[in-house]
Amino acid sequence: MPRFSIIVPSHGVAGRLSLALDSVLAQSFGDFELVPICDAPDAPAADVVAGYAVRDSRVAPVHSPPSAGLAGARNTGIRAANGTHLLFLDGDDVLVPGALAALDARLTETGDVDILHFEHERTPWWEGEPTNPAALLLPKTPPGVFSPDQVPQLTGVQLPAWSAAYRRAFLTEHRLAFPDGHFTDVGFCGLAAMKAEQVAVERSVVVRHLVRRQGSRLGLPGEHHLELLDQTDLLLTRAAQQGLSADRLVPLFEQLFAAALKTAAHPTRLGGRGRAFFRRASLLYRGHRPAGHRPPGGSLGVQHRLLASGSYAAFRALRVANRSATRAAEHLPRPRGLRTRLLYARDLRRPLDENLAVYCAYWGRGYACSPAAIHAMAGQLAPHVRSVFLVEPDAVDSVPEGIDHAVIGSRRYWSVLARAKYLVNNANFAEGVVKRPGSVHVQTQHGTPLKKMGVDQSTYPVVAAATGSFAKLLGRVDRWDYNISSNSHSTQMWERAFPGSYEQLEYGYPRNDVFYTATSDDVARIRRELGVPEGRTAVLYAPTHRDHHTGFETGLDLEAFCDAAGEDVVVLLRAHYFYDRGPAQGSGRIIDVTAHRSAEDVCLAADALVTDYSSIMFDYANLDRPIVVYADDWEVYQETRGVYFDLLQAPPGPVTRTPEELARVFRDGSWAGPESTAARTEFRDRFCQFDDGYAAERVVRRVFLAQPPEAIPSVIPLAQRVPAPAATLVRK
Repeated sequence: MPRFSIIVPSHGVAGRLSLALDSVLAQSFGDFELVPICDAPDAPAADVVAGYAVRDSRVAPVHSPPSAGLAGARNTGIRAANGTHLLFLDGDDVLVPGALAALDARLTETGDVDILHFEHERTPWWEGEPTNPAALLLPKTPPGVFSPDQVPQLTGVQLPAWSAAYRRAFLTEHRLAFPDGHFTDVGFCGLAAMKAEQVAVERSVVVRHLVRRQGSRLGLPGEHHLELLDQTDLLLTRAAQQGLSADRLVPLFEQLFAAALKTAAHPTRLGGRGRAFFRRASLLYRGHRPAGHRPPGGSLGVQHRLLASGSYAAFRALRVANRSATRAAEHLPRPRGLRTRLLYARDLRRPLDENLAVYCAYWGRGYACSPAAIHAMAGQLAPHVRSVFLVEPDAVDSVPEGIDHAVIGSRRYWSVLARAKYLVNNANFAEGVVKRPGSVHVQTQHGTPLKKMGVDQSTYPVVAAATGSFAKLLGRVDRWDYNISSNSHSTQMWERAFPGSYEQLEYGYPRNDVFYTATSDDVARIRRELGVPEGRTAVLYAPTHRDHHTGFETGLDLEAFCDAAGEDVVVLLRAHYFYDRGPAQGSGRIIDVTAHRSAEDVCLAADALVTDYSSIMFDYANLDRPIVVYADDWEVYQETRGVYFDLLQAPPGPVTRTPEELARVFRDGSWAGPESTAARTEFRDRFCQFDDGYAAERVVRRVFLAQPPEAIPSVIPLAQRVPAPAATLVRK
């Protein structure tokens, strides 16, 4: 029985096969058999091999049909081999001088281990310097024999089959064979590593792998790259069946999907199947992800999260972004000014203030939205937690009296951000804010998504350009611990748009609590403050932002609308928060309430809502008051912004496409008729799931007080909720 069997497939390498065979036969250590695998007796390589077989009895050729591929050829060689240990050599590679002697000496030291890994050299055929990737991939290992459990990173999948010697009895005992496909090395080496009990390493180059100028078959375009996922599925399925320990499963999982992500990053390789590859990889990722697995850091971690969410478009956008952006966002504080930067760095080293919470809404536009609602509730239920609201300099005067605040960019701003235990925002904190261990970031969101959000925007050029780096965006998402949702639709879309490891809190939006707690007196007071004439029907007109517009455009002649809709109609105009339009004004029948601090107050004052595609419709639906959709440019909006569902097929009320249609539904009363009510009922069932007046309390009890689930109020069924009454009587 020879010490080694060297198995050499020869398909397609007849011109260089002699170099490989010569490198084996010239070895100083002669106790081996050489097993060339030929396609057929009349194949070009067969003539070459026949000559060697005549000259040297150690050459024992066998045949394997081309249809069996590389895996079939190697498996044929395994069955024919007689050596104690098997080596695999590609037909255009060579053994370095003294290679077998070095392996024999190492095996004499270690005994007949299951696998003996060794280094290899990748040498370009024509030019370039050789490299030794195995020297980097092989981790620091014990000097003698070791168990794979001791070096869990040595999964086998990062090394080729010709970078190890395998004990033949070990392969036979476990019936290990090369799986079919172009990525057969990944499957075989991974399976062998899983079954091995004793492993050793020879730290010298044994094989010189000749790199072709055009690259290997695995680097060429084609659908064969999809087979990488077959090997991934095979290995992770076998690992689960074997009950592989978590310490070994996680490196295996991460290395396999690192290879998949690398392939997905080169769509030209996939022959137009990039999306299909990514989609299947995403399914496998979610299906095989180890329990409790957290993605790695940096850019690779961002890619993991995109893969988990199936966000192929965002993944493609990320590959052309600045790949260091996420790493910088996570680790580099960047306040302006050297002194401020040094003070922030100092505060980051100080202990967290366990009783400090920092809030921000709409990038510092004022005391508003869900952060304000949570702030108010925390004052009642968690008075021991001190609170600081962050605002821009021009919003300081809008902060209610008694609310502690810090100006964005000031030294105190950076100081409280560095020390706060709790950070609550309906957008995102500044790029330079560091997520400290032990801190708790709560993302409240500021609406239910109809339009595409987050990484889902990547395929819409106008929006993507405004969004900037998606890597930076996901770096900010990495800071979230909790993300608040108001309905199942939002939960699913947030997971897609903002892939991360945060926990979804299906608690409802705290800002919408007031729709169930406000009284008729509150509604009357707000209407007086806004200047709504008594007895008039107040129609809130709230169009959304158009990414393809450079400024605010109403899209509607409001004076003409009032004239056509009826004498008792007044319009409350609220532009998107991207547009600052000065203080609320009352002028005739058009009342500009854009600058009013609270969108919720404006909704309470309105008897009906007219909007296009603004998320305010989802919030307003909680009031169970009429909603009319004015969709004059729906097709353009779909094309330029992207949407998650067809609003025109599932609207909250009548859909109008022209000013005349809009005026008519108010003039004939259908805005508040039975069809409108039926549409609104279906809409509320879908989108008002969790808003019931107790959202802020749920957040405070869960996040600030860490109370158990039984102490957190359950969501009140929609049929049992009583929204704030409208000021005027309308048919619902």
